[in-house]
Amino acid sequence: MPRHQRDLLIRLIALLKLGKALVLITVAVGALSLLHRHDGALGDWIDALVFDPHGKYVHELVTRISLLDDHALAVIGIGGFLYAAVFVIEGIGLMLRRMWAEVLTVIVTISFIPLEIYELVEHRSAAKAAVIGVNVLVVLYLLRRLHREKHWPFHK
Repeated sequence: MPRHQRDLLIRLIALLKLGKALVLITVAVGALSLLHRHDGALGDWIDALVFDPHGKYVHELVTRISLLDDHALAVIGIGGFLYAAVFVIEGIGLMLRRMWAEVLTVIVTISFIPLEIYELVEHRSAAKAAVIGVNVLVVLYLLRRLHREKHWPFHK
């Protein structure tokens, strides 16, 4: 594969990581903004994001979120920020074409695949299966790239 195509794939993986970080930051901010304010805060978020407040998915989301207590919201918020930080580090490192970012991305992505598979088994969905598929492809591509360029720490 020509170098410019490899660089394009690395940049796409970086954008994927940064996109995931953005989603997690949004979730974290939303969860923390609901702490101690279960009254109208969720409705404000739905209006701000221009969701149909009477839609099936929004109703299901509101129902699930309304069952969360402050501790669960805090865990979601803090966990979301921490996980987003890892994605930002991966994404920026990949954009800068750093070998350590490729290794970090492989390690982090592999570490979450068992959890993603468990979630898929418990709650089947095409979206979850697609996420697992993309993550496996990212890992395989990065492992092949690291091996080919002799950057993998365990390369002989």
